[in-house]
Amino acid sequence: MTTDDRHDDSPGTTPSLRTARVLRVTETACDVWDGGGVATVPFAATLPAPRTDRVSPGHLVAIATAADGRDVVVWRWYDAVVLGEEADGSVRLWEPAHGEVLARPRPGCRHLRPGVRAYASAGLPGADWWTASAVGTGDVIPPVDLAEVAAFYASNGLWAAALG
Repeated sequence: MTTDDRHDDSPGTTPSLRTARVLRVTETACDVWDGGGVATVPFAATLPAPRTDRVSPGHLVAIATAADGRDVVVWRWYDAVVLGEEADGSVRLWEPAHGEVLARPRPGCRHLRPGVRAYASAGLPGADWWTASAVGTGDVIPPVDLAEVAAFYASNGLWAAALG
């Protein structure tokens, strides 16, 4: 995979991020589809192992491109099933590796009906779990919180380790 908007890896810069859907997973890389084709992309060192237990087909991943053109997977969103909404506005989800979890909806995440699949993530500030958008169908990759992932990496000084 390539991207047209390259960036500088010097301190203070944020790599461009894009999303892709996971097709296959090994411990070191995953095959992904980004709407334009299939590619194998290695995991960044910052993505915890064991990766075959954490990333599965159907998950959505964020891919960062280093200044030298190398791509690495830096984040993943789980493919979860919506069980319902709670009185406080949170969304109850079921995700195979975690069971039932409560997630806060990201701004702009529309009402999700029970039974709908949604992308969820854990680890971003502000909540234990977030729901980003409905999974959708076809050849459209739904919007997710890439800006929040970039901010998380920048605020924790993770870009050098991820792209190094």
